[in-house]
Amino acid sequence: MQTNEQNTDLETTLAPLQHAMRKSNFRLVIGNKNYSSWSMRPWLVMKAFGIPFEEIKVLLDRPDTTQKISEYSLSGRVPVLLGDDLVIWDSLAICEYLAERFPSQNLWPESAAARATARSVCAEMHSGFGQLRTAMPMNIRANFPGKGRTAGSQADIGRISEIWEECLSTYGAHRFLFGDFSIADAFFAPIVMRFKTYGVSLAPALQAYCERIEAHPAVTQWVLGALDEKDDLPKYDFP
Repeated sequence: MQTNEQNTDLETTLAPLQHAMRKSNFRLVIGNKNYSSWSMRPWLVMKAFGIPFEEIKVLLDRPDTTQKISEYSLSGRVPVLLGDDLVIWDSLAICEYLAERFPSQNLWPESAAARATARSVCAEMHSGFGQLRTAMPMNIRANFPGKGRTAGSQADIGRISEIWEECLSTYGAHRFLFGDFSIADAFFAPIVMRFKTYGVSLAPALQAYCERIEAHPAVTQWVLGALDEKDDLPKYDFP
């Protein structure tokens, strides 16, 4: 449980963490904030948990995009985390590494059962929901109510709703998926952005969860960055 109380014991406990963060020198390579859902996930985790990093943005779908990304990772994709003499080029791997690097921050839920469930839903998000990704690409600046409704995307929306309902009722105490904000919420934040863009109707409890995600300071900061971008990727814009 996070607390705002400060005392000598707390400061002593945080001293090693603060020292580690000062030494981290992390760099996070991301794509356009308006479109890059995978970049959004570790960026939110690092912002939400106060892990300092330098942001390096590579604009997507440009002639030199692949060449620029290859300067940091041969994967040819973002995000990429650089630091501690490591290159980590997958969003879930980045978050797992940060959770191990800063264990006292509780990036995952504290209880073993909740942690296992959180990892499971993140893995499902990481590897699944391809129909939703295709039919409803993330485009924070846009407003496409009713677009992207295919049988596959509707099935994905239903499954995501099931995940949220189960996590919120079992672990979330009607706040975030597992009580306090965690990696799981960061992983589903781009889905919240999609649901808003495409005007997806949700049950009141799930809509309230989306509103709490949108109001989180890290999410708000990302969205402001997306709104400030000028680059358009026509393939993510419906005619």
